[in-house]
Amino acid sequence: MNPRPSWHALFAPLPADAVPRRQPVASPEVLATPAGAAIAGWEQLVLDLSAGGAGTRVVHVVLDGEGRPISASDMVFHRTGAPGSGAPGEPDMRAEIRQESVGGRFETDGSFRGTRWLTVGPEPVDDEPPDWESTPSEPSAADMAALRALVDEMLRRASGE
Repeated sequence: MNPRPSWHALFAPLPADAVPRRQPVASPEVLATPAGAAIAGWEQLVLDLSAGGAGTRVVHVVLDGEGRPISASDMVFHRTGAPGSGAPGEPDMRAEIRQESVGGRFETDGSFRGTRWLTVGPEPVDDEPPDWESTPSEPSAADMAALRALVDEMLRRASGE
């Protein structure tokens, strides 16, 4: 299993060369509808970082029509252990799936309303349904400060500074 790089952790500093993609929040077909007109001009900044077999990290920021961040999330997904199951009579050697994330909305008063999640469980095999346990928690003040710093960094990089 490939080791995870230092940026492959929730709230970790981004790699120096990482630049987020800018894209609309919806397709042109949706934006052309009366309901879509309310979000015309909104965009999202997306940064997908792959650590190969060690997992993925996705940072996502939604900006309103004036370029203000209105929501953000940071998600890290990885597997631990050896993939596949053990031989009959031996312990199960399936990889464990682990996903950590925090995301939510920036309110007009400057506060943040969101949830931190931890999802853990064995990697499903064949057609078996996932047996994952997801635990929500209230983001801490440190989480919010780290997410705000990450949003600021995403905005800086997206503007080319």
